[in-house]
Amino acid sequence: MPYEKFIDRHIGPRDHEVEQMLQELGVASMDELIDQTVPKDIRISDMNISPAMTERAYFKHIKKLASMNKVFNTYIGMGYYDTITPSVILRNVLENPAWYTSYTPYQAEISQGRLEALLNFQTMVTELTAMELANASLLDEGTAAAEAMIMLFNAKGRKKKQSVKFFVDHQVWPQTLDVLITRAEPLGIELVVGDFKTAELDDLFFGALVQYPNADGVVADYRDFTAVCHEKEVRVAVATDLMALTVLEAPGTWGADVVFGSSQRFGIPMGYGGPAAAFFATREAYKRNLPGRIIGITKDVQGNQALRMALQTREQHIKRERATSNICTAQALLATMAGMYATYHGPDGLTQIATRIHTIASFISTELQQMGYCQVNKTFFDTLRIALPAKVKKEDIEWFSLDLEMNFRYFDNGDVGIAIDETTNLEDINWILEVFAKAANLPKPEVTTFPKAVTYDSELKRTTPFMEQVVFNRYRSETEMARYIKRLERKDISLLNSMISLGSCTMKLNAATEMLPLSWIEFNGLHPFIPKNQALGYHAMMEELRRDLSEITGFADMSMQPNSGAAGEYAGLMVIREYHIRRGEGHRDVVLIPSSAHGTNPASGVMAGMKVVVTPCDENGNVDVEALRAKAKEHKDDLSACMITYPSTHGVFEVEIREICNIIHENGGQVYMDGANMNAQVGLTNPGFIGADVCHLNLHKTFAIPHGGGGPGVGPIGVAAHLVECLPSHSVINNGHVGIHAVSSAPWGSALVQTITYGYIKMLGADGLKRATEVAILNANYIAHHMKDTFGVLYTGADGRVGHELILECRGVKATSGITELDIAKRLMDYGFHAPTLSFPVAGTLMIEPTESESKYELDRFIETLNTVFMEIKEVESGEANKEDNVLKNAPHTDLVVTADEWEHSYPRSKAAYPLPWLRDGKYWVPVGRVDDAFGDRNLVCTCDPIESYM
Repeated sequence: MPYEKFIDRHIGPRDHEVEQMLQELGVASMDELIDQTVPKDIRISDMNISPAMTERAYFKHIKKLASMNKVFNTYIGMGYYDTITPSVILRNVLENPAWYTSYTPYQAEISQGRLEALLNFQTMVTELTAMELANASLLDEGTAAAEAMIMLFNAKGRKKKQSVKFFVDHQVWPQTLDVLITRAEPLGIELVVGDFKTAELDDLFFGALVQYPNADGVVADYRDFTAVCHEKEVRVAVATDLMALTVLEAPGTWGADVVFGSSQRFGIPMGYGGPAAAFFATREAYKRNLPGRIIGITKDVQGNQALRMALQTREQHIKRERATSNICTAQALLATMAGMYATYHGPDGLTQIATRIHTIASFISTELQQMGYCQVNKTFFDTLRIALPAKVKKEDIEWFSLDLEMNFRYFDNGDVGIAIDETTNLEDINWILEVFAKAANLPKPEVTTFPKAVTYDSELKRTTPFMEQVVFNRYRSETEMARYIKRLERKDISLLNSMISLGSCTMKLNAATEMLPLSWIEFNGLHPFIPKNQALGYHAMMEELRRDLSEITGFADMSMQPNSGAAGEYAGLMVIREYHIRRGEGHRDVVLIPSSAHGTNPASGVMAGMKVVVTPCDENGNVDVEALRAKAKEHKDDLSACMITYPSTHGVFEVEIREICNIIHENGGQVYMDGANMNAQVGLTNPGFIGADVCHLNLHKTFAIPHGGGGPGVGPIGVAAHLVECLPSHSVINNGHVGIHAVSSAPWGSALVQTITYGYIKMLGADGLKRATEVAILNANYIAHHMKDTFGVLYTGADGRVGHELILECRGVKATSGITELDIAKRLMDYGFHAPTLSFPVAGTLMIEPTESESKYELDRFIETLNTVFMEIKEVESGEANKEDNVLKNAPHTDLVVTADEWEHSYPRSKAAYPLPWLRDGKYWVPVGRVDDAFGDRNLVCTCDPIESYM
């Protein structure tokens, strides 16, 4: 069969087209092109990766692994709960490439659908928490807790300038405390763990963190504690549960300064630990300190309402070493799903679900007490802590529960925890009671009717309304919900529309066969803290994936825990820091970062407690090796690491990379390689062979996990043998590593989406992985070849080649025509293309990465578009087109503008809408005109409330 091999479906250009492209580049073979691109001294000969599977063979293989996982009814809780994903959301969002292949919404005009979905999520969070401002999601609950701590640390007033203590109540999730320990230490924050009831907070405290309901399940009353904290200018962060907040009074009403948690139980499968979107809400006073992304309402040039990412100057790629957070990947796809869950159920539906959960928990509590058990929790929402009578052994509870395929939580003192979720039904109630009856030698109870509804009733009962906006009260039927999701989908550009050519972002094929297991309950229905023997399929998959990624990177081992690229950067630096500490050289705290490195690198260095020293590049965009050598020698006594992106963010394989590594090692440092551009290395070279000690991988880039509108991401780190003992551990489950404390809540990070990368590697095999890299380099050089005589390419390597991406020079046309790189980006939208990376890493340029999955047809279409745009610029330059009123300055053009009764522009409507014939075959219409960013920042509105008064 001609297409039996997966590689033939993953690679865009056909073999004969590859030959044509090579001929156009003036080379005889792919080997010759690679020889001109990748320095010969860093080339590897082969990889020990198993041969490629066909898609059919892989499907059978992954089905077999899935069958090795045992899906029990799990009542462990601890921040992870079984949930019901409405099929309309599963089918139309999670399984829909229009949603999972879209990019982060930096270009607002072509992102209005996912921006609205994320605005819904923000609104839901602000309503349920009673806070003033929320972001569009963070990575997980543990890292959100760390962001809350750091935000309050950085935002403390002058009176608290010397305050370094952060109080953490002992009843927070243990995994949250684990992450807090990791993040606090390098920043000099002193964690004080204790009981909030007896805490004594002096002037050295700047913040406090409590859990509501707490880790035991108790709904504690923190109102007096919060008041005392505020009297002492100590700010209070609250970890909470969105489902509980439908019946419990919102933290914002009793004075919380930050409210955060996980939205996982809003229709997001547990996935053996992730991904799930964390939420983060705060007071408007902290809007300039808020980590992550905020979706805000503004207007376009025609005065119509539009959405966009607000306050973007906080983004770490702009602030670099001045950033207070290194967040780059959020969990946009999962936040979209959680927001859709809230939209579908509405406030009444959510309250009914929460009441049902509390009813079941209350009923089981009563029944168990009648059997002689003691319910420790006096107040609770969904979680019981059961103390066993003397005649009952914990081992009996565990044995009987496993026999009935149930998992409970077991406390160190012998108590048993039971956390009820929305999936618990009448049959489950009987099974739970049967376990405890058997253990106590009592008759098995028979519950034949569902318990009578119990409304949560205490002083902390919710009395404030929430989610009264139209969007949360309209879409109740599946028909209406499906139509709403489709309406939003049509507003966006995804890989279903056209290539997304963003440099350093690697928007490649996310193959359907790789994505299918995400919907299987054998993978998505597992709690991360279950016994490992219930997740044998997962562990077989992850062990093999670790081995393959170690082979691909040339390292000894991998940690799969970091759940974004930025988290991987941070984890890698923390591993290096720990290595120096264990060798008695903890004073080493300087990190050298070339100006060509990836934008999150300096922020990661700061978060790891390091002093960032930026070194320059030469005029060709390469690292200035002599300047780096001088800085390394200057700081040789306290040099910790050097962070380098390879190929560089300028898209070039630097020939002196090994010398750079040697310089760092000679001066006592470790080399951290940013893996953002690994798509140009796989099968040709690798970080370990080059000489690096640590590298993170962006599985959502090189290894086919989709971007999902800005997440999920996975950022595992590979390390050389001497650093393996420093890899992140976990406080709840032994993940096989004994190094630093956890960097994310789950032992193996976002385990569910690792199945995608596993499939990618298994179906490509060693030869396919190498071929993918070669064609990625070919496609980039093909575009560069066609752009050299128009816009021009800013940087090339020693033999005139680019790596897997290129920087398009736009500053020349700006000088002659007044047309900016922003104008070009917006005009590309009229042609149905997502803009390339704008003004990064060099201001006034566009960075393009086509990836190996784009066909020659699509590359030619993109090249034709760029050449046509170049000719439009020339018309402005020559005076043929008006310098102010032209298709570029007015781009993008909406259908409302083009079909308006009046047309007063100096160019025809057809030029605005259909500049090339093939656009008439399926035109994408931008839903809004060019957005007004400044207006949105001056009038910050980040919820679904009406905004007419702002216009």
